[in-house]
Amino acid sequence: MAEKLYTTTRLEAFSDGVLAVIITIMVLELKVPHPDGFAGLLSIAPTLFIYLLSFTFTGIYWINHHHLVRRVEQCDHRVLYANLSFLFGASLLPFFTSYVIEKRSSSFSVALYAASMIFTAICFFLLRLAIGRLLRRTGGLQPEDSATQRKHIFSLGLYIAAIPLAHFHPHIALGAITMVTVIWILPTSHSDEYPRD
Repeated sequence: MAEKLYTTTRLEAFSDGVLAVIITIMVLELKVPHPDGFAGLLSIAPTLFIYLLSFTFTGIYWINHHHLVRRVEQCDHRVLYANLSFLFGASLLPFFTSYVIEKRSSSFSVALYAASMIFTAICFFLLRLAIGRLLRRTGGLQPEDSATQRKHIFSLGLYIAAIPLAHFHPHIALGAITMVTVIWILPTSHSDEYPRD
């Protein structure tokens, strides 16, 4: 019996909505500082940095999700469930963002933040594999897909390294996490598309 396939229209619309809500929830964590002027803004600089970091990750995921899903016109159950797992991981980001902010980037909070990044990245990788399976059937895989997978695995390595690093130097660990955003903003070799995950 042929495997049942579904159009990706609702998957994209639902995913866009969830990611938009995630960004909205995160921005609600930004509070106006009590001190006035530049000193007040300086006092919430760490909060703004964590928000910017989480916003950038969400934006990069949104861009990559768009470029990944648009390559297939139909999807199967594997793609649907992999997409749900990714959205679940991403939906936890506002909580862990708030946790790091509230705990003032303590060792444990930064390690937990890195762990949440690992979980979300693994879920997105499963989505990439599920769509890659469909592309393989239709001959739609490209050489750039292998380079993207290597970049994804390297990013996971940085996240994993950030966890023990956070125990000794939480701010350096945040720097390693930030480096992942730079990796994905830079274009993949032999790719004229936007950065991926």
